Amino acid sequence: MPPLKYFRALLLLPLALLAGCDMVLLNASGDIARQQGQLIIVSTVLMLLIIVPVIGLTIFFAWKYRQSNKEATYKPDWDHSTELELAIWGAPLLIIIALGAITWISTHTLDPYRPLRRIEPGRPVPANVKPLTVEVVALDWKWLFIYPEQGIATVNELAAPVDRPILFKITASSVMNSFFIPALAGQIYAMPGMETKLNAVINKPGEFEGFSANFSGAGFSGMRFKFHGVSEPDFEAWVRTVRTSNAGELSRAGYQVLERPSEREPVRHFSSVAPDLYHAILNRCVDRNKMCMDQMMAIDADGGLGKVGAYNVAPRAWQPDAAIAPRTYVTAMCSVNDPAGLSLPLSTASIREE
Repeated sequence: MPPLKYFRALLLLPLALLAGCDMVLLNASGDIARQQGQLIIVSTVLMLLIIVPVIGLTIFFAWKYRQSNKEATYKPDWDHSTELELAIWGAPLLIIIALGAITWISTHTLDPYRPLRRIEPGRPVPANVKPLTVEVVALDWKWLFIYPEQGIATVNELAAPVDRPILFKITASSVMNSFFIPALAGQIYAMPGMETKLNAVINKPGEFEGFSANFSGAGFSGMRFKFHGVSEPDFEAWVRTVRTSNAGELSRAGYQVLERPSEREPVRHFSSVAPDLYHAILNRCVDRNKMCMDQMMAIDADGGLGKVGAYNVAPRAWQPDAAIAPRTYVTAMCSVNDPAGLSLPLSTASIREE
């Protein structure tokens, strides 16, 4: 094979390697992910405006001024050129300014906490459309999705209507994770005791891959789920199917069983959900014997409990290994005559021993 054909084959090799790849990041089905893909392309092109000429000129100079080329100009005393200095410093400076402007604009435009202003280019969000709220919990090693308005929950399956804004409220049960649906939007972290948010929209129907993008232990590789973009009638039909299933309610006790580490969990549906479950997960008080974090912070904001707070703890073996030395946690506070789990004024509260 002639050298030129070898060179052409070498240039085509990257395309051949990418032939079987799904370029979902650069051809996304959601408006947010599509804008992020365009940002990658624009940034790459701007950087190539410097990289390609530099590489080309490096090869050109090495060839032109090689030792065997006796016709090349030889100027051993040359040390400065104003034109070259302007080109060498001016062009990268312009690229950096452009990248900085794009970064500043896109950081604000694509802020995951910012409510959507458009469904896709040229289509603003209608004033009467309410976002679909989905509460996301990263478990070990599976995903729990709670639909508070529909009163249902699913494990490792997510569905949403096409062209309707989605508000994800995201937290985790134990360790840090990352919620990522490449076709929908960029990844965002899920952290225990904290809530992150993601606003997004899917513009094309289909089945899309979702997974965790942050290593979280032995079952990390199996933390995958399917995201279904469907029409509004199909979404309502899917909700009815989940509601009429015989899966039962996801109660606090049921969640504590579900929370136990398991790998490659199959899709599961729950026809109803305890109304305060996500709040309890977020505030680390699914067990009613624990005080919720927001209650603790409210007490701290009022000056704390003083000496009595030092006794308001109880030992509990750290799961899953009961042989490990027990840790203590803040217990719930209630009066003698009131049911456990109710938040009461501190003046009437008493400490309950575990």
